[in-house]
Parts: sequence; structure tokens; C-alpha cells
Amino acid sequence: MEYRHLGHSGLRVSSLTLGTMTFGGVGKMASVGETDIAGAKRQVDLATEQGVNFFDTANMYSEGRSEEILGEVLADRRDSVLVASKVRFPMGDGPNDEGLSRHHILRQCEASLRRLRTDWLDLYLMHQWDGSTPLEETLGTMDQLVRDGKIRYYGVSNWSAWHVMKALQICERHNFIKPICQQIHYTAQARDAEYELMPAAVDQGLGTMVWSPLAGGLLSGKYRRDQRHLDGTRFSQGWTEPPIHDEDKLFDLIDVLVEVADGHGVSAAQVALAWTLSRSGVSTAVIGARKDEQLKDNLASAGLTLKPDEIAAIEKAGRPDLLYPYWHQHNTAASRLGPADRVLHGQYLDD
Repeated sequence: MEYRHLGHSGLRVSSLTLGTMTFGGVGKMASVGETDIAGAKRQVDLATEQGVNFFDTANMYSEGRSEEILGEVLADRRDSVLVASKVRFPMGDGPNDEGLSRHHILRQCEASLRRLRTDWLDLYLMHQWDGSTPLEETLGTMDQLVRDGKIRYYGVSNWSAWHVMKALQICERHNFIKPICQQIHYTAQARDAEYELMPAAVDQGLGTMVWSPLAGGLLSGKYRRDQRHLDGTRFSQGWTEPPIHDEDKLFDLIDVLVEVADGHGVSAAQVALAWTLSRSGVSTAVIGARKDEQLKDNLASAGLTLKPDEIAAIEKAGRPDLLYPYWHQHNTAASRLGPADRVLHGQYLDD
């Protein structure tokens, strides 16, 4: 297992993080997974045996049950691992039971600590943008939590690049402790983050945690042109993340993943994960699984090294179109691009 610094911090995290959205199976999350305590213990054991030191959960996963299960399973090994949780989404029906207000963040942080049976969170993520709360209030609260020792670091999740840059500027102005990372969706199929989020992260020294790096199983190899709708999967049950805008392009990409996988004698899922981990700025990929066999296979991707031509073939199969102003920059400014610019432009220039 490789350990990478999480952004501009001294924190070193395993290149694979165990996500716990499948723990609990309460409410809407039942369609994602229903892993109980015994199953969660097996998965945590499998992960730690392979060197995973980072575990990701959220207060809204199974209405808090995911945190409770993870807290019970970690128990006396809490000091030897890192735990991330999140805040933003509704945790009740009241007008103040969601968002990134000081009121909601402080209440939910205390509730997460209780459920996780811990005195601190190693990382606390703002789970989505809240445009109705002053950002100074939100960031001041996160700064306070760090200084009070309730959280060690914090980050953002599912924010746009202008949200991130505004937050960093406010932290600079008010001398607040800055976020160290972003958690985003980014795969060989969903490349939107390359336009702004990944260049901004590289430029500003933010780490990137990738959620659902197999796109809910979409890139596992089980979905093929002749097997689009398999029973018992998230997509057969109405799961729509990520959206699929071009099915033909998706299956072209899957064909490449399967071909590369066959050449290594591994699964397409391992290849998709290895490709994501090879991308500039990626700190860790958050993996989760309903079944132990899936988790074992995903964990094996940490030891898979793809050849440059394989990385390039996967990149080209899923490459996004250059939007404005990027096509104009490509045509007129290619001689003066910096490292952050090359996160997007490099793959076009290298052809």
C-alpha cells in the first residue's frame, strides 16, 4: 500500500480509503448496501490487513447508522487509523437541520463524535455547498473546531472550483485554518473535474479524495453492451450517479478497461482504480463494496501498475471535449501553460 500526503498537510493516507456508505442499510441507503456489524468488521479487517489506514463515513449515511457501526468496529484500534466524516445534508425535518450554519455544524459534529465513539475526527468534510449561509460563518466554525481539537483537518466535498477558491481567499483574509482537500467524483468516465477542480487543487495544494471511483460498479466490467441492465445492481434500482450522457462512449471505454485487464490477468475494476490513482493530484480513492469478494478485488488494485500506453489508451477513450475557454487556450496559449493547466491540456498536447 502506498501512502500519500493529503494536500498541503503532513497527514499521510493510504492510496485506498474504505468507504462505509454500504454500512447500515437504513432508509434510502438500503439500495446501496445493508452491511451489518459482522460484515463491517470483516471488511475493516480486510482493509487494515492490506494497509488501509483511512476510513470515510458521513452523518447522513443510513441516518447515522454507518457512523455507529464504524465506531463499534474500530473500537480499540481507533488510535491507529484515520476517520473522516461529513456534514451538510438534512438530519431532521426542522429548518435548521441541514446546511453549513454554525448551529448545524456544531450540533452535527458532536453527534458524529458520539456515534463514532471518539473524541476527534481526523478529517471533517463539508458535504455540499450551502449558498444560503455566509461562507465566513461556515469557515469560522471549521476553524474553531480545529482549534478546539474536535477535528484535526477539514475539507470540502462536491464544491465547484469557484466555491473552493472563494473559501481559500476568505481563509487568507481572516487567518482561518485552510481546508486541505476536496472529495469529488472523478473517474475515467466522468472527467468533468479536469476542467476546473483538479487544476485548482494542483495549483492550491489541495489533496483530492475520489468518491465512487468505480461509478457505483459502472466501470467494474460487469456492464457491457449486451449486459446493460443486470438485476440486483444500483442501476437496476434507479441509481443515477453518475449520469450517463453517451452510452456508446461509455462502452468503448469499458472495452478498453477489459482489454487492459485481460493483459494483466486482473479485473476491469482494478484497472479503473489504478488509472484513477495514476492521475495528477489524486491522493486517495474511496472504495466500498457490498460483498467481501468485491472488496478484496478492489484492494488488489493498490499493487497494480499500468504501463504508460495503457494509461494513455484509457485516457483517450474517456477524454472530454475541450470547452471554452480551453479550446481557445489550446489553440493560442499552449506554449505558456503551467503545471495546473497541464492537468487538462497535457493529454491533448501529448498526442
